[in-house]
Amino acid sequence: MTFNPGNLNEYGLLKKVALRRPAESFTSNTKIDAEWQDLNYHQRPDLEAARKEYDAFENLLRATGAEIVTLPASDHLTLDGIYTRDALAVAPQGIIKPRMGKPQRRMESEVNGDALSKTGVPVIGNISGGGKLEGGDLVWIDNHTLLAGIGYRTNTDGARQLQTLVGPEVSVISFDLPHYKGRTDVFHLMSVLSPIDHDLAVVYRPLMPVRLVEFLEERSIHCVDVPEEEFASMGCNVLAIAPRTVVMVEGNPETEKRLRSAGTTVHPYRGQEISRKGEGGPTCLTRPLVRA
Repeated sequence: MTFNPGNLNEYGLLKKVALRRPAESFTSNTKIDAEWQDLNYHQRPDLEAARKEYDAFENLLRATGAEIVTLPASDHLTLDGIYTRDALAVAPQGIIKPRMGKPQRRMESEVNGDALSKTGVPVIGNISGGGKLEGGDLVWIDNHTLLAGIGYRTNTDGARQLQTLVGPEVSVISFDLPHYKGRTDVFHLMSVLSPIDHDLAVVYRPLMPVRLVEFLEERSIHCVDVPEEEFASMGCNVLAIAPRTVVMVEGNPETEKRLRSAGTTVHPYRGQEISRKGEGGPTCLTRPLVRA
């Protein structure tokens, strides 16, 4: 089966994206009560408020003309199933099922991969054994360059298997991530790096690997720096829906100001329930499949 993901990067016009709404992830107040503390949410999400927030967020994506693939509910999923990026990786030939570093989320890749395969998206392999891999640790720079963050969610074995699956035409470049808040924290490569055009990225430099800073400089990729006071509120978690057109969690005014000064169109959304409480911003909420 032929699969064409378009341009493999993080900023091209969004054409097809996989989502899971609160109705299929949070599902019920009973489920929320049973899981939110074990999953390290900062506070208990409100289901009805989450649905309203998500509707507004999804409308921002639909405005691009993107095809929305709605992923199903499953008894094998936790509340974290709303964060669809982590459970799949996109490759030139199809999608890859990761073995996720957060144990509670291990079944997500099977559920999501099986759902997408039914829509005609081929699954080309999976991460197995001792390998760990999460989508939030992977950043496509161009069709031949894939960055991988090595930390508590993705390990060197996972990155090695990923290299085998994407093939020799793609160079997987790994960067060690900091310990920061430890094993239970949500920290990915995309916590500190969000490309928004071929020559522009949103970054939080204090937690970036030195080699990554130098890599961006070598590629002449300019940076919009997120201030310290807006890192915890996910100022660095910015989703490009087209070159220099982004979606971000509201409440990061300085980052938003810097983005606009860099010639970027910014669409803030309210993410108290669907983003802040579970530390999953717009890049986490989406699994882009095809970009123009």
